[in-house]
Amino acid sequence: MANEKLQGSAEKPGDTIPAPVIAAQSPSSRGSRFWTIILRHCIPATLLLVVLHRWTDNLVKENLAATEGLWIAKAFGDSHRPGTKSFPRSAKAAEKLFLTIPNPGSAIAASRQYATKPHMAGTPGDFDTATDFLALLQTELGIIAPATLPVFPAGSAASRNATLAITSQSAPSAWIDQYYPVMNTPLDRSLAILEDDGSTAWAAELEEAADETDPDAGQYAEAVPAWHGLSRGGEAKGRLVYANYGRKQDYDALVADGVDLNGTIVITRYGGIFRGLKVKGAEELGAAAVLIYNDPRDDGTVTVENGYVPYPSGPARNPTSLQRGSVQYLSMYPGDPTTPGYPSYENSTRTEGLNIPKIPSLPISWANAQVLLDELKSGGKNRTVSMINHVDDRVIPIWNTMGVIPGHIKDEVVVLGNHRDAWVMGASDPSSGTVSVHEVVRGLGVLLQLGWKPLRTIVIASWDAEEYGLIGSTEWGEDFADWIEEHVVAYLNLDSSVSGSRFRLSGSPSFAHFLRGIAEELPHPTKPGLTLWDASKDSGVLYGEHLDTEAAEVFAEQEQLRTADSLGVSVLGSGSDYTVFLQRIGVASTNNGFGSTLSDPVYHYHSVYDSQRWQELYADPGFLRHVAVAKFLGLQTLRLADAIVLPLNTTHYATQLEGTWTGAYRYLPPQSLTPAQRIPQREQLASTTSLDLDFTSLHESLHALRAASEALDAEKTNAEHTLRRLLRRLAKHALIKRKLRRMLCSLKRVFGIECGPGGASHHRAHPPAAQGAAWRAVKPRIGRAPARAAEQRAREGRSAGKCGLRDSGARGELEGHGGPSRRIAEAVRRVRAVNRKLVAFERGLIHGDGIKDREWYRHLGVAPGKWLGYGATTLPALTESITLERNATMAKYEAGRLKALMDKLAVELRP
Repeated sequence: MANEKLQGSAEKPGDTIPAPVIAAQSPSSRGSRFWTIILRHCIPATLLLVVLHRWTDNLVKENLAATEGLWIAKAFGDSHRPGTKSFPRSAKAAEKLFLTIPNPGSAIAASRQYATKPHMAGTPGDFDTATDFLALLQTELGIIAPATLPVFPAGSAASRNATLAITSQSAPSAWIDQYYPVMNTPLDRSLAILEDDGSTAWAAELEEAADETDPDAGQYAEAVPAWHGLSRGGEAKGRLVYANYGRKQDYDALVADGVDLNGTIVITRYGGIFRGLKVKGAEELGAAAVLIYNDPRDDGTVTVENGYVPYPSGPARNPTSLQRGSVQYLSMYPGDPTTPGYPSYENSTRTEGLNIPKIPSLPISWANAQVLLDELKSGGKNRTVSMINHVDDRVIPIWNTMGVIPGHIKDEVVVLGNHRDAWVMGASDPSSGTVSVHEVVRGLGVLLQLGWKPLRTIVIASWDAEEYGLIGSTEWGEDFADWIEEHVVAYLNLDSSVSGSRFRLSGSPSFAHFLRGIAEELPHPTKPGLTLWDASKDSGVLYGEHLDTEAAEVFAEQEQLRTADSLGVSVLGSGSDYTVFLQRIGVASTNNGFGSTLSDPVYHYHSVYDSQRWQELYADPGFLRHVAVAKFLGLQTLRLADAIVLPLNTTHYATQLEGTWTGAYRYLPPQSLTPAQRIPQREQLASTTSLDLDFTSLHESLHALRAASEALDAEKTNAEHTLRRLLRRLAKHALIKRKLRRMLCSLKRVFGIECGPGGASHHRAHPPAAQGAAWRAVKPRIGRAPARAAEQRAREGRSAGKCGLRDSGARGELEGHGGPSRRIAEAVRRVRAVNRKLVAFERGLIHGDGIKDREWYRHLGVAPGKWLGYGATTLPALTESITLERNATMAKYEAGRLKALMDKLAVELRP
């Protein structure tokens, strides 16, 4: 009955609890829930990863910026480790520290060391300065001075090994090379006006007059007599002929006027061209002798006529001052006249000097010139003039002081040079330059003491006998021409760093952007808010009503040549120690400094008044310009030494060369051109000289060269970017590994476990100290580990050296990183190949046959003008075949030579 009741009640609909109904889920609702889970968990995780990635990226950037020097050094195969914790691990850090070192107090002290005593080349005073500079290198570069003074005769095993071993040494070194050129010194001299009966009507006081107002000038006024270096000894009598500046056009004008120079004594003023060419022009026209004087008209507005008082009481010219200097025919060849093209060893075979005068000459003061010029005035007597110039020609030892800072890339070398010898004391020329180099050496020394090492090797040279004719640098360059051609990537020259207010930049066109860029970064030395580049437009502040028109035109012409490049960086001719590097071997070069303008205090060039007092009182009070030049030169050195890709702009160079024949004849000698030729169109130069010439083929080759250079631009950018990207990746791996190691170490400490040598405190995010040639760790062995490791590194160095490229990252892995070593090795090879091509551009303008009549000069892109000496002529062989020779056959030949060089170079540049 009970079951029936239950069964009956269950059948009643109102009495039962219905079972729950489960709705079927649609596919779309299941997808929504999935994406909800994704949004809740994965997006935060992704954001976290992005944040972590950016954080690690920033840390990598900071780490790589702080240690880029070590990573780059390791990439190029060097195992150098810093010596101290304060080591500047990046190029920027090294630059920043360097710029704090040069200072006025140190510069003034150095100037007083070098510029307060005579040190003409080959004298005891000169040798003293050579050893002073050697001591500076030893002290600042951390070189232990040997028991015996390291003075090595040129050609000896010691001398040759000192230079040839530069690319294999690991520690700084310094020494003195002693060369043996033929030079001369003065014996006796005189100058007089004679009466008709032969008696003396007037005798000149040839020496400069000085007193204790300028104590150094007063003491040494007659230390170096009035005389021209390398002048011909002899006597002459004759009538005077005035030849203005003694330029080619001045002599041509005399000939056109029917003036016969045979047997005459030519009197000419300084300026316009190199003094030796004034003598050469007179000699070729039969003159018996030459007198050269400084005319106050060329002093601009700073003259007595404008109310300025002569030095030492004021800024105007001292009337007794005179300009010594060499009269070597510089545009023929520099260096020892008796060893052209080869070094002057003690036992060298000598030839008759072909680049020195065959007639005597003397420098004279304005005070003496006035007396002689009165003889030529209307109503003057124009009496016979007698002059004597007796000299002692002989072999005289000179001393180049050399220093080396080895780099990680040992076979790429940057040379920094300044000449040290002076005609008397030379506070400006060259001691202001020596002072700036002194400050550069101090700055590099501080970096070295902190453990810095440049990427490339740096050679510092203090040249001797530059004043006689670039002798010290030329002899070294001829001695080691093959080594220079193989290893030197750039030469940085400094002659005088301060003689006036205007900063002038000059160099190979490939350096134009580089130089201007640095000048725009550095502050103006005396005007807050401006840059060093702004100083390139500065002038003195001593103005006046009277200004000689011709002098102003000559100054303007020279300034136009100096700023001919579109960037305001002038090309190099000759007149300083870059000549052998650039003009004979083809090394891209620079030369910079502050020079005088027509409204600056008169610079008594090569006079006893180029003194410390004049420098401190008028040229650079406070020595701020000396320091600015030191910083400018120092940054050039550091950036060339530490750049992955050399900062050479070959495309700008190619554009400048191409522009020479497409409307930019800016570098042609002004005396060879009419005003119309200075604003020419393509081939106008040829047409105005009535020559039937077509330069279309040459222009096409120059255009092809520019195109090849533009392709190289892309390759150098990509090559550096690739290497930096790979190094950045390695830095990131190292950073992550270090962070993980620290985390693990912290976790171990929680459980009381000490971290071993593998702990974070023992690891830094920079490359390991020892690497094999295959980027494998050099695993020390017990017992003789240090010696065996050293032997292994030596074997690797010798092996790498055979191919001239230290690709120590060819195979294997960086210690502890397991990185893409093969790709790094390839990236390094790629960078090295680019750098070789960049260096090859200047080398490619060298022709073994040289320039007609002056074959020592081999650069067909730029050379000192045949009748300029200092000033540059672009495409010199071709230009002079048109402007001087006016010979269509020769011009076609020279165009063909130049085209062949351009075509070959274009092929070499292509990536």
